[in-house]
Amino acid sequence: MQIKTTLLAGVALALSLATAARAGDPDLTVFDWSGFEQQALIEPYVAKYGMMPTYSIFGDDDEAFQKLTSGFKADVAHPCSQMIQKYRDAGIIEPWDVSRIPHFNEIDPRFLNSKVFKDDTGVWYIPTDYAYTAIAYNTKEVPAADVASLQVFTNPKYAGRISLPDNADDVWALALLATGVSDWTNVNDAQFKAAADWLRKVNPNVKAYWSDPSQLSQMITTGDVLVAWSWNDTIALLRKDNFPIGFQRQAKEGASSWFCGWVNIKNGPGKEDKAYDFINAWLDHGSAKGLLDNFGYAATETVSMAAIDPKELKAHDVDPITTTLLPQTPLDQALRDRMVNEFEKIKAGS
Repeated sequence: MQIKTTLLAGVALALSLATAARAGDPDLTVFDWSGFEQQALIEPYVAKYGMMPTYSIFGDDDEAFQKLTSGFKADVAHPCSQMIQKYRDAGIIEPWDVSRIPHFNEIDPRFLNSKVFKDDTGVWYIPTDYAYTAIAYNTKEVPAADVASLQVFTNPKYAGRISLPDNADDVWALALLATGVSDWTNVNDAQFKAAADWLRKVNPNVKAYWSDPSQLSQMITTGDVLVAWSWNDTIALLRKDNFPIGFQRQAKEGASSWFCGWVNIKNGPGKEDKAYDFINAWLDHGSAKGLLDNFGYAATETVSMAAIDPKELKAHDVDPITTTLLPQTPLDQALRDRMVNEFEKIKAGS
């Protein structure tokens, strides 16, 4: 428990500094996940203006929302899909003018299939990137048979060698799948309790709750963690270093899929034209390869994805899978708030 407490204290300090800006173009402030400040994702923007935007960084979706609703100023932000209703309800975003986004119609329609994202008042969300949350494991230390089920997280063999995300959405996706639920838009009290009980069973096995992929990859590299519930980018980081890492997306109970994208912050301090140049750079046909190579993520934009060799998609674990999937789509905000609050109690040991 001492190691977990120390790691979490470090994470808390990092999050307290999350809005420290990484200086760039003063006319566009981008509020983004750690690690996404990469030119490969927005080459046309840099080619046009000769510099990157100014980036401010957040550690998770709830932290980002809290900062934006507490007065932090940005022009665009990069939340995942389940947060968009909260942004709309808070009145801090405005619709995108898709007539100014030439590749908008190339976004796979399944990522816009919600009135939360697109309705008769406009398009409130531009989905851009997606991937999976599944089991990462050290292939030299963990037999493939042990990760054939999500119950590996309750296995006493790996007590103190497990890491889960410090992220309510991913953790609840895991717990619901592990207890037989694959649709979180319709969770009853009994299912909620079963998932919470499962997380309480897992919690003593957890060495640390990771806050970003680089932190998780470091714990895996040192051998402190053998099994984790992970995004694709941790796998990409470790494979670049030739580390023996596996990514089990076909566990018996399933895996989770998620997608993220961009919102247009109302009354942002920068120039609106540059916000559109930025989103157009993300949807540029060349950007999908940068997303795949640097993060192991897939792009929602279909034309560029169709041009990528299926073998490359398979190598990055974003090819289609046949297992059960729990998609992290918008859900009732009262239920999500309940999940967030319960997760905090579980981490605290209550």
